[in-house]
Amino acid sequence: MYPMHKVEKKIYIAILRGINVSGKNMVKMPALVKAFERLGFENVKSYVQSGNVIFLSEPAETENLQKRIAEQIEKELELSAPLLVLEESYLKKVIENNPFAQKNGIDLSKLHVTFLSKDPDKAKISKIEPEKYLPDEFIIIEKVIYLNCPDGYGKTKLHNNFFESKLKVDATTRNWKTVNALVELAGS
Repeated sequence: MYPMHKVEKKIYIAILRGINVSGKNMVKMPALVKAFERLGFENVKSYVQSGNVIFLSEPAETENLQKRIAEQIEKELELSAPLLVLEESYLKKVIENNPFAQKNGIDLSKLHVTFLSKDPDKAKISKIEPEKYLPDEFIIIEKVIYLNCPDGYGKTKLHNNFFESKLKVDATTRNWKTVNALVELAGS
């Protein structure tokens, strides 16, 4: 008899775009959690009402997880919502690499992170003129856009639709508090 090799499970975070915003795409978090559990994921937890789900799964490509989750949500909740699945370790690196969080005098409550579905084309990035959007600032590092919006995210032009239009990739944004809370919850 050969010993069974136990596969170490990984922690993932799914972030859905456009859930429970302005009365659209309304989803109760317990129903969303159940949809994840029916896929066989374990320790499923949601955070706030905007479609953040932490779960444990056997290691898999995040794109495959995204596809499975999107199909399940469409089937079970009759909702089509763009989503990204990130590994917990990736989200930790996003936090560690935030160039704005390390600056003196930055109001952390004005920081946001926009997650992109893929690396944007450098030529498209170069066409955006950052000085046009001051005092709001952004820094793009691979598939992440770090935002500093001193007057608040509600007043910035640097929102999901802006970046999707300019970069031709899907985007979803979370405030800094949420990004940190997701990592904290994932580790608990």
